[in-house]
Amino acid sequence: MSGGDRSLQRWAFGVEYDGRDYNGWQRQKDGASVQAELEQALGFVAGHPVELHCAGRTDAGVHATGQVIHLDTTAAREERNWLLGGNAQLPASISLQWARAVPLSFHARFSARGRRYRYLIANQPMRPAIQASGLAWWRYSLDAQRMHEAAQGFVGTHDFSSLRAAACQAKSAIKTVHAISVTREGRYLILDVHANAFLHHMVRNIAGVLLPIGQGKRDADWVREVLEARDRRASGITAPAGGLYLVGVDYDPAFGLPDSAPCTIARIGL
Repeated sequence: MSGGDRSLQRWAFGVEYDGRDYNGWQRQKDGASVQAELEQALGFVAGHPVELHCAGRTDAGVHATGQVIHLDTTAAREERNWLLGGNAQLPASISLQWARAVPLSFHARFSARGRRYRYLIANQPMRPAIQASGLAWWRYSLDAQRMHEAAQGFVGTHDFSSLRAAACQAKSAIKTVHAISVTREGRYLILDVHANAFLHHMVRNIAGVLLPIGQGKRDADWVREVLEARDRRASGITAPAGGLYLVGVDYDPAFGLPDSAPCTIARIGL
């Protein structure tokens, strides 16, 4: 590593992680967190304690292929120093993918224009064993096209109160879903959701509405009924965390940040 100090510099990083061994992104008093592991590793490279800010605070068991974080430092380091030094200090379940010096006006969370999540479902009679922590499982046959058509009812700006967790701390339940799709690859269903921001458990609760529709137990109109109720009790289950991935964050191209690598069935070894 290069030594010496300089004026305050902000660095942004792309991160991917397997969330199964962590109690979510956020640092906490008890239990492992992704934030704590990264702060230890990047603090080692910086030579001083660092505080990280992220684009999306993922829950326990949730994964990421496109998380974005930032830190401030006066230490003079190059991209290569951050990546090689940081990854050498990190457990195998967390990896820095890129590093970029950014202006102090950049903020991983508040500069984000949108976020993209992907939810992977193994649709088969028996539970999977290979890569099971990276999948949700639904044993009953699902109609992906029926789910996709019903999901279009979530597109647009809505009050998503029926799809937020009781512990959600967001000031407003009004969010804008830019696009949503459900597709099938063999035995796997893929739910993609792109929105300006998300409530706590919002994607997993969207999945909880679409699953019984795909199974034929609910009509497509149930999406509208759930949104209009503005009541979590009127909605469906909270689908399991294991199949959920934060796959990308949208920023102004002027920041020059790389695109995240796609989260595909092949990429996670299925």
